[in-house]
Amino acid sequence: MSASRIRLSSWLDLANPTRFIGFADRVIMWLAAASALVLAIGLYMSFSAPEDYQQGTTVRIMYIHVPFAWLSMMCYVVMAAAALGTLVWRHPLADVSLKSAAPIGACFTALALITGSIWGKPMWGAWWVWDARLTSVFVLFLMYLGIIALTRALEDTGKSAWAAAIITLVGFVNIPIIKFSVDWWNTLHQPASVFRVDGPTIDGSLLRPLLVMAIGFMLLFFALHLTAMRTEIIRRRVASMRKLAARTNPN
Repeated sequence: MSASRIRLSSWLDLANPTRFIGFADRVIMWLAAASALVLAIGLYMSFSAPEDYQQGTTVRIMYIHVPFAWLSMMCYVVMAAAALGTLVWRHPLADVSLKSAAPIGACFTALALITGSIWGKPMWGAWWVWDARLTSVFVLFLMYLGIIALTRALEDTGKSAWAAAIITLVGFVNIPIIKFSVDWWNTLHQPASVFRVDGPTIDGSLLRPLLVMAIGFMLLFFALHLTAMRTEIIRRRVASMRKLAARTNPN
């Protein structure tokens, strides 16, 4: 058997909830420790980085606001992939992944909105403006809340999974709107300065701490996601055992 087939078989084995829990138990602590280390380094680099010539020390909010904004969208992309896993491939853990990611995505989006408001007050003179970027991110936050409510409102796990998957895929149209809103409309947000075809326009002394912080928060997301998935699998097992016990012993 080739090495690629062995790797594919190993990943497919994770579709088994018991094997997934064992994998999560082995990986979560390493991800959490790596996240803490990278974030500590990133914070040190952020406070050591030079001030911006226009924004002064206020620019340091960027090192947490921008990663929160990136991860708010990345989390939704993960949920969209899980939705495809539910509807197309019928992956047994796809619904668990989607349901577990939604609260994390909602938290990252809320933090992006809050830190953005704190940054916007001294820069724009207002805590909030209804421009295209802010409005589309706020819509993303509402979508997260709606998906969370839906996954908890329906007792039937199968119906809940299909409904959440469909709504997630329909709402995915908002992700490119968030990304390109600064290009399509006249907004207070500056155009993209990191992910550009012609390369980043932000100075390296500011870019390096930003990327380190983004990596640290990304590791944190995966640690939280795996933990939430493991908890959801255990919760469903307990619920199934209680139902079985209730049918076996109705009195």
